[in-house]
This record gives sequence, structure tokens and C-alpha cells, in this order.
Amino acid sequence: MRIVRGTGGTSERRSETFTGEVWADPLLPATSGVTINNVFFTPGARTHWHRHEGGQILHVTAGGGFVCAEGGRPYRLRAGDTVWTPAHEMHWHGADEHGYLLHTAVSLGSTVWDRPVTGDEYTSGDAGRERRSDE
Repeated sequence: MRIVRGTGGTSERRSETFTGEVWADPLLPATSGVTINNVFFTPGARTHWHRHEGGQILHVTAGGGFVCAEGGRPYRLRAGDTVWTPAHEMHWHGADEHGYLLHTAVSLGSTVWDRPVTGDEYTSGDAGRERRSDE
């Protein structure tokens, strides 16, 4: 058993694999291939394209934004939504243009980072339209 005490203000600004201003609070440093972070995205901020060896769970705790799998269009996210991204699926996630996004990210295994999400990819299709998770 391992108990990880609150971080006490040790937020880390992320920049090399993100566009815009993003802050992460580690809740569980890499332990047995699992990493858990609270991640705060300022308006328009987003991850680069990436994938996870064992998949990723995102739980939106506040604000709103988007998540997008490679080859698809962005899905709108809001507080209370949970996203499962399967192992090795290339994807990105981040805030919408007019507000922030705060989510808890549970990443399984290693993360492979790729290229930045372009402005066209970020606004592709009808990104603002509501989509059900089963579309």
C-alpha cells in the first residue's frame, strides 16, 4: 500500500507536449505503470497528439473542452463526462476557445507524444456541435 499526500501547491506548467498554457498537479506519480494527474487547460490550450500503452481515462471535473481520436472529429466535453481512450489510440484533448478545462487523467503505461494539433484540427468539422458518445 502507498499513500500519496496532497501536493501542497506543486503544480507543474506543461509546455513541450501542449499548445497554450497547461498546468498539471500530480496525484499519483508513475506507480506500476499508472500515472494520475489533475490537468488544467486555459482557453484554447490542448495536448499534442499522443497515445498510451494501456489506454487513458479522463474525468472532467470543471469547465469544458474537446477530445478527438485520430481520423475523427472533436467531441465536446463538460463537467461530469468520463472518456475511455483504448490502448494505442492516437488522440488529443483540451479546453474550448472560450473557457477552461479541468480533468483528472489516469494514464496506463507509457505515453508516446506526437505532433502538435493544428488550428484546423482543433476546429475541424462542427467541433462545437453536441455529440453523443454513441455516435
